[in-house]
Amino acid sequence: MRGSVLVCGTHSDAGKSVVVAGLCRWLAREGVRVAPFKAQNMALNSFVTREGAEIGRAQAAQAAAARVEPEAAMNPVLLKPSSGGSTQVVVLGKPHAVASARSYQRMKPGLLPMVLEALWDLRRRFEVVVCEGAGSPAEINLRENDLANMGLARAAGLPVVLVGDIDRGGLFASLYGTLALLSSGDRRLVRGFVVNKFRGDPVVLAPGLAELSRRTGRPFLGTLPYAPGVGIDGEDSLALREAGVGAASGEVLRVAVVRLGRMSNFTDFDPLLCEPRVALRFTRSAAEVLAADLAIVPGTKATVEDLGGLRGAGLDEALAARARRGLPTLGICGGYQMLGRRISDGVEGEVPEAEGLGLLPVETVFEPEKVLARPAGVAPGFGGVEVCGYEIHHGRTTRLGGEPLFAGEGFEEGCRVGAVLGTSWHGVLECDGFRRALLRWVAEVRGLDGWEPGEFSFPAVREERLERLGDLVAENLDREALLRILEEAGEREEAGVPYPS
Repeated sequence: MRGSVLVCGTHSDAGKSVVVAGLCRWLAREGVRVAPFKAQNMALNSFVTREGAEIGRAQAAQAAAARVEPEAAMNPVLLKPSSGGSTQVVVLGKPHAVASARSYQRMKPGLLPMVLEALWDLRRRFEVVVCEGAGSPAEINLRENDLANMGLARAAGLPVVLVGDIDRGGLFASLYGTLALLSSGDRRLVRGFVVNKFRGDPVVLAPGLAELSRRTGRPFLGTLPYAPGVGIDGEDSLALREAGVGAASGEVLRVAVVRLGRMSNFTDFDPLLCEPRVALRFTRSAAEVLAADLAIVPGTKATVEDLGGLRGAGLDEALAARARRGLPTLGICGGYQMLGRRISDGVEGEVPEAEGLGLLPVETVFEPEKVLARPAGVAPGFGGVEVCGYEIHHGRTTRLGGEPLFAGEGFEEGCRVGAVLGTSWHGVLECDGFRRALLRWVAEVRGLDGWEPGEFSFPAVREERLERLGDLVAENLDREALLRILEEAGEREEAGVPYPS
């Protein structure tokens, strides 16, 4: 079979990414060569592909669901909000421009041909491409030159499935209103609805589904039950609402992650949320940071700006007190840069120079060319365990003292002075050996006698989640109807016949 479909949502975080991942895993299990695609993604959580391209983390997770290697074509435009209201525009995995909201709208017509070529490329190489929209297709202020939702659907001849989140309430109004706001040409492409996060009695829901189908002429393709703990890597801070505190029993190890204004790649901490005896909080409270067994300063897309916000909240004093008391502190990427002595940023921020917190003997200079890499090495101070990660940064950080945190053939990375650690690598906590060694060290420093980390494999946890998403789709959506939509799209594509508009 061949075909493509665009999954849109009534609003951000309605479940588009999860539905796309579930469809990809279901189809992959059926032996279909399938790939995900998101034309335009706005996210501070990103991933580096093997060829050194930066894409949204959600598309990397969807590629894993499809059992294929992630690549730049799966997310040709990535928008990364920066300081001062600007946004870095990443095109085919590389920095392309810095734009304001207005100037980006003027860029979009020039980006559409490249977006379509990326989609055609995937269509040529895969049997099915499951596309994801962005935000809502009913954002009528953005419809002109749209390249992520109905503009893409019209240009590429894609049937559309609309997802609504019933857990937030207002499902029927959201679905009906979204459809009503579309132009007649756009509306014709919408082939059906999916209900997401349903907790109640299906018998009570059924009359509403039937009535909305009667009024719109569109069928409901299924209802996905609310399934906590099943999902993929979040794209933005909306996902943090479900992060909360890890399940814990008995004596716990408390982790405080500083919640920065432009925090990026907070998926770094997903492995800690899986730890059965770790309690993790994202916080701006200086008292919580000081009291934690482990404090982490995460990555950010606005290092100097967020450093100012950190100082304004008194978190600089809390981190300095931790260093004086020998309490474990970890900085990752932008957080690592903040822990250093000085930051020279003539690339991302409006303030070119800033004094760091001075807790590590390192200095950072930003360069126009972004470092995008997938490094690997060992952690000498943690028993030489293997560690790997990925790098996404403009800053070049030089260590002027202390000890390297990681090392490999011909290189040293990061810095360690006492209980203060820093690294430019994201994803290091996904390495089971390093995570366990780090947490055991924290427990020892904090006097948590007998405390041990979990023995689970985080890659296996991620795979299990994707399998459960595939099960949710296979068991709760109308698979035959979805296959008909895909097959009709494939027939039209091969015949060169567009959808009516």
